[in-house]
Amino acid sequence: MKFSTLCLHAGVTPDPSNGAIMTPIFQTSTYVQPELGKNLGYEYSRTDNPTRAALQESIATLEGGKFGLCFSSGMGAIDCLIATLSSGDHVLSGDDVYGGTFRIFKYVREKQGIASDFIDLTNLDLVEKSITPKTKWIWLETPTNPLLKLVDIAAIVKIAHAKGVKVAVDNTFATPYFQQPLALGADLVMHSVTKYFNGHSDVVMGSIVTSDEELYMKLKYIQNACGAVPGPMDCFLTLRGIKTLAVRMERHQANAAILAKDIEMGPHVNWVRYPGLKSHPQQALAMKQMSGFAGMISFELKGGLEAARKFVSGLHLFALAESLGGVESLCDHPAIMTHATIPRDLREKLGVTDGLIRLSVGLEDVDDLRQDLQNGFAKLK
Repeated sequence: MKFSTLCLHAGVTPDPSNGAIMTPIFQTSTYVQPELGKNLGYEYSRTDNPTRAALQESIATLEGGKFGLCFSSGMGAIDCLIATLSSGDHVLSGDDVYGGTFRIFKYVREKQGIASDFIDLTNLDLVEKSITPKTKWIWLETPTNPLLKLVDIAAIVKIAHAKGVKVAVDNTFATPYFQQPLALGADLVMHSVTKYFNGHSDVVMGSIVTSDEELYMKLKYIQNACGAVPGPMDCFLTLRGIKTLAVRMERHQANAAILAKDIEMGPHVNWVRYPGLKSHPQQALAMKQMSGFAGMISFELKGGLEAARKFVSGLHLFALAESLGGVESLCDHPAIMTHATIPRDLREKLGVTDGLIRLSVGLEDVDDLRQDLQNGFAKLK
């Protein structure tokens, strides 16, 4: 089946007891067992829940994987993967990653003996030199958050697997509609399901997909042991959101492509990053490993923090808020908001400056969004 069809049907079947076409919300904590030592497939909802099971199958199918797990947040998903490691192990991460990812690697798990280094994963020679005998995973985002750099998944996989290292890809920005890391050789795909998968800014959730059964069993054991599971209502809402994922992603992309060109032609920015622009430094790689470019745009304003304050004060449709991927458009200032946990000197070295703005382009009429950005830029005159 094609992707759009899978969005509607993967993991979802009419309820056999009554024919309900929508997956029921199994709002239960426990399940009656007919006799000692025998159950009907479920025992306790921390371990498994039918609504969650349907969602996990849906997401795994869309990512082209065999096994899926859903968590109470994206950070819960990342932490579950880290929990498979032992003191002395090492993770190699991209330097341009979500601030929460940096925080959990650097400030939480390093205290427990799991080392991490953050490097430019676009430099393949540096990647090869940075892998140590203790490196277990390479963690990457592509496009990255917030600078929208692209990482060559297949090339990283080739280097990592030659050294016995596994590769995990945060595919949140692209979604499986535009990029399929497992098909490029990655061992694991992670999503902040909060974002495009759910798509309506009313759920916080994370997911992991893999085709490695041994890894899946380890992750599932840890998930059950530590308990970072989503509730059935959130799973139901996300299943509903997934039904429109394909059509939403097309509209996100169509709007973002127009706005990125508008911003690029304006006089108030130093640079614009959108993988669909010919000016993107890695547009050739975007065309190679992605089938589309989603709805995220980053750009740097001339004038730093003062310019950023003026710009956002002129916006009305682009709500100043963290997160992304919802049907409504959002504007984020990474240095103060999503990436504030990264030390200032490191942020600025990476390019996460006080003038950096990140847009999550929504589904509004593009002419209204264009006018809203014009209102923001008018504040800079």
